[in-house]
Amino acid sequence: MKTKLLAIICAVLALVSCSQDRVIRVKTPARPAGQQDVIGLTAEPIDTVRIGFIGLGMRGSSAVYRFARQPFTKIVALCDVEPDRIEHSQANLRAAGLPEAAAYSGSEEVWKQVCERDDIDLIYVCTDWKSHAAIGVYAMEHGKHVAIEVPAATSLEEIWALVNTSERTRRHCMQLENCCYDFFEMSALAMAQSGDLGEIIHAEGSYCHNLDQVWPRYWRSWRLDFNQAHGGDVYPTHGLGPVCQVLNIHRGDRFRTLVAMDTDPFNGPKHWKAFGGKPGEFAGGDQTSTLIRTEKGKTILIEHDVMTPRPYSRMYQLVGTDGYAAKYPVHQVCQRSEGAGEVDYENLQGEKVFNDAQADSVLARYPVPILTEELESLARKVGGHGGMDFIMDYRLIYCLRHGLPLDMDVYDLAEWCCLGELGAMSIAAGSAPVEVPDFTRGAWDKVKGFSYAL
Repeated sequence: MKTKLLAIICAVLALVSCSQDRVIRVKTPARPAGQQDVIGLTAEPIDTVRIGFIGLGMRGSSAVYRFARQPFTKIVALCDVEPDRIEHSQANLRAAGLPEAAAYSGSEEVWKQVCERDDIDLIYVCTDWKSHAAIGVYAMEHGKHVAIEVPAATSLEEIWALVNTSERTRRHCMQLENCCYDFFEMSALAMAQSGDLGEIIHAEGSYCHNLDQVWPRYWRSWRLDFNQAHGGDVYPTHGLGPVCQVLNIHRGDRFRTLVAMDTDPFNGPKHWKAFGGKPGEFAGGDQTSTLIRTEKGKTILIEHDVMTPRPYSRMYQLVGTDGYAAKYPVHQVCQRSEGAGEVDYENLQGEKVFNDAQADSVLARYPVPILTEELESLARKVGGHGGMDFIMDYRLIYCLRHGLPLDMDVYDLAEWCCLGELGAMSIAAGSAPVEVPDFTRGAWDKVKGFSYAL
C-alpha cells in the first residue's frame, strides 16, 4: 500500500514539475536605441483638430456622423475603396451644414495619400482589422496622431510595430475602445476608485454577440475569413478595456500570465461555407475563454462568442474584497452586510443587493470626473452605442486640444490586443500558461493608478 501511495505522490509531483516547465516564454524585444517610453505622452495643443477618415463602412460612416457634430474639429478627408461610401458620408457633412471633404477612393492603398497630407492632425482608422496596424504605423511616420478601431493589432508583430513607432515618433496611438466610456463602466470605475468595493481582486469581461444577421455586411466577408484563419480571442477589447482601467494595468500592475481554452468550431464553418469560404480547417472556436493573472495576484476572465445565439453580453463584473458591481448578466451592485446575524440556510444572500434602478442610484453617488450634464445630454442625443462613442471621440479631441495625455495609450492597445496570438499559443499547447510580454519594457509601475487628464 505504501509503495502504491508513494508511486501516486511521485506521479503528482512529476505532473507539477512538468506544468512548471510548460510555461511558454514570450520574448520582450529590447527597446530600439534612442527611444523612450510614452507613458503620459503629451504633444503640442491643437486648437482645431483636422481629421482624415480611412474606412467608411459600418463604424467609419457612424464616426463621420458623430464628428460632424463634434466641436473643435474639421473633417478634411474621406477615404474608402468603395466610392458610394464616400458619397454617403459627404451627404452627412452636407446635412450638418459642413463643406464636403477631399475624397480618396479607387485603390486599396489610396489611404497612404491621406496620411501624406500636411493639413491633417489625426488619422481615424475604421478599415478591416488586417490593415489597422499598417495604416497606424504609416500615419505616425508621417507626423499624424492615429486613432484605430478595435482590435488595432492582430499579432505581436503588429503590436510591437505600433509601440515602437509611437515611441520613436512621439505621436499618440489610441485604440478606439468605446466601452470604456459606457455610463455604467465609468460609474463603476469611480466607485471602485473610491474604495467602497474594497480591493478589486477579480474582474470579468466578454464579447458575446450573435452575429448571424451581421455577417453579410462585412466587405468581402473579411471578418469570417479572419475567424477561419485565427484561433484565440480575436476580439477581446470590449470586455478587457474597462476592467484593465479598474485594475490599473501598466499603472501599478501588469499582466503576468494567461491561459486560454476554446470549444471546437461547431457553427463557424457553417457560416464560412454559407458566404463562399473554401473547404478547410476553421481555426477559431465558437467559444473562447482566457484567464489572466496579474503581477499583483489579481485575475481576469475574458470570453468571446460570436457564433451562438447566446444573449448579448460584455460580462462586465468587478469583484472586490468588500463589494461587487456588474452590468451583465444582472445589473447589480452588492456590498458586504454588517454583523453576523442569524443564518438562513434557505436564503443564502448575505449581502446588500441593489438591482437595476437601485444599482443606478448607488452608482450615481460616484461622479465621473469627465462627465458633465451638458456632455452627457449631447452624447445621448448624437448617439453611438447609446452615447459612449461620442464621449470617446470627445475625450480624444479634448486631450489633443489641451496637450494632455490620452485616456488610452499605445500600451493599452498592446495589452488589450495581445490575447489573440498569446491565447492561440496557449490553446495550441493544450491550454498551457503563456507569459505576457511587458509592452512598457519596465515602465508599468511608473504611474500609480488610472486617472483621466483634466
